[in-house]
Amino acid sequence: MRTLVIVNPAAGTTRMHSSRQRRSTAGMGRHATARAACARLGLDADVAVTERPGHARELAQRARDARADLVLVWGGDGTINEVASALAFSPTPLAIVPGGSGNGLARGLGIPLDPDAAFAVAMNGHERWIDAGDIDGRLFFNVAGVGFDARVAQAFNRGARRGLPLYIWTSLLEAIRYEPAKYRVTGCGGPSSAAPAAVLLDDAPALLVAVANGAQYGSGARIAPAARFDDGRLNVVIIEPRSVLRALVESHHLFDGTIERMRGCTTRAVREVTLSSDQPMLAHVDGEPFRAGTTLRVLVREQALVVRC
Repeated sequence: MRTLVIVNPAAGTTRMHSSRQRRSTAGMGRHATARAACARLGLDADVAVTERPGHARELAQRARDARADLVLVWGGDGTINEVASALAFSPTPLAIVPGGSGNGLARGLGIPLDPDAAFAVAMNGHERWIDAGDIDGRLFFNVAGVGFDARVAQAFNRGARRGLPLYIWTSLLEAIRYEPAKYRVTGCGGPSSAAPAAVLLDDAPALLVAVANGAQYGSGARIAPAARFDDGRLNVVIIEPRSVLRALVESHHLFDGTIERMRGCTTRAVREVTLSSDQPMLAHVDGEPFRAGTTLRVLVREQALVVRC
């Protein structure tokens, strides 16, 4: 079996971009662990360590071009997105060893968080085709969106440390100064683009507009409990706040699977959705923020990726 293992040493609870020595040490540690796991499972694999943002995508693209039998990525949701985007619409399967702070996609797919157990799934698991979302040409496999969650992702990704407690603290800090923007959201859930679109939000403030292929952001925070990876639909979740801090007080609904009970919450399963605002939007794909224009078109790409889980 021709297998490539891609290891991101910066993923996890601590950012290591501030220290080359720390990044190198972590890379060597995960590299050795990955090689040992592959040897134990009888998997003949090349192991590569990422050196910069975008490197994982380049490595995965080369593996795809070489018709690799399997690409395994050990990292967080951002690294997984890079690799999955390179492998999308090809027969090369993706396997995941969760190494981030949230691990939303891996958790949603039922992949163990323990590295040894995840390596075993990569070797012996079954293959499953899942959908992807396409947001103006950027693929996502778990959750994308605009608004408060994108702002928090931007602030969180700039920090030196990771983990759920810091994510909650970052959310609280951002909530103090966040001003919800106005959006117009239209969605189409029919079997074709000719089906009539429904207005889900009509030029009104929203705390966030999430478009989910999977159920959770990560760490058990389920933004779209009804979302399924392979149903040919994306789940739009709109939260219209009376206040940002009040919405955070009610954020327990994220963790107990009752987001629809949150006041001001609208959910809808769609095949396509258009988001527009009177100002450029800050968006994210699988937790990685980017600057967008005043209009975003999001649509589902059915059976876009084969995963080992």
